[in-house]
This record gives sequence, C-alpha cells and structure tokens, in this order.
Amino acid sequence: MDAIRKARKNSLILALILTFALPLGGVLLGVGLAISQPAVWAIGIAGLAAGFYGCPLAWVGYGNKVTYYRFVSAIEEEHIYEVRELAAQLGISEKEVRNRIDVCFNKRWLNGYKREGDSLILNTGKHLRDRERANVCPNCGATYSYKEAEDQRCPYCGSPAVKQ
Repeated sequence: MDAIRKARKNSLILALILTFALPLGGVLLGVGLAISQPAVWAIGIAGLAAGFYGCPLAWVGYGNKVTYYRFVSAIEEEHIYEVRELAAQLGISEKEVRNRIDVCFNKRWLNGYKREGDSLILNTGKHLRDRERANVCPNCGATYSYKEAEDQRCPYCGSPAVKQ
C-alpha cells in the first residue's frame, strides 16, 4: 500500500508544479519581454510549454493513480480477493479488474499476493535459499541436511557439500 501511496503523492506534486508553471511562465515571458532580458523570457517560454503540455497529462496520471489506489485499498484494507467481488464493489467490469490486477503486479503495488485463477491469495512461498536439502558427504558418507543459505559443509567432517 505504501508504494501506491507514494506514487500517488509524487504524481500530485508533479501535477501541481506543472499547473503553476503555466501562469508563472506567462508572467516571466511578459516581464522578460518588458525588461528586454532574453534569459527571463526564455524561462517563461519553457514554463508555458511545460505547463501547457504537461499539466493535463500530469493530472490524468494523478487520476489514474487515485483509481489504482482505491483498487489496492479494496484488496488490502477491505480484504476483497475475488475478481467478481472487486468488480461489483468498484463498479467496473471483470475484464478491467483482471487488467488492473496485472498492472498492480507489474508496478509492484500488490506485494505478498499471487493470482490463482480469478482470485488473489497470499503468497506464502519461501525463498528458494530457505529450502532444506539432503546431502551425503563424499568423504565420510554421513547423511545430513542443510539450508542453501547456510554454510554448505558436512557437520561431521567439515568437507564442502556436493550439489545434487
């Protein structure tokens, strides 16, 4: 939830900056032309262009982040994990819910979940290095187990483990 919250906040800040760039650029352009300072009116033109073209795009981007924030909040705070239920709760189609789930996974806004058919479940898988392995020591013949993250040596004679 923190990742989408941060993305939404950054998107809002960008939209506000570009919104203020438009009128500020107009003022700088007018002042720069009035005092015959090309550097000032060049900054004004840049501000006008950035505000004119970037402001609408930034607000649309912010709106999208708000939409995804509501989507992630329905999953993480309201505990709705079925595509059908999410579609009913949010008033969108099931196809759109599936697309939003894919986007949230790709942007890493839904951590700790995995998709199983049309539902989300908690990802309780362990890191592969945490799995236990069985081994037979090539030197002393002892059978022992070890975790891949640990030191892979025979606990009896100290020889390195042979990967199987």
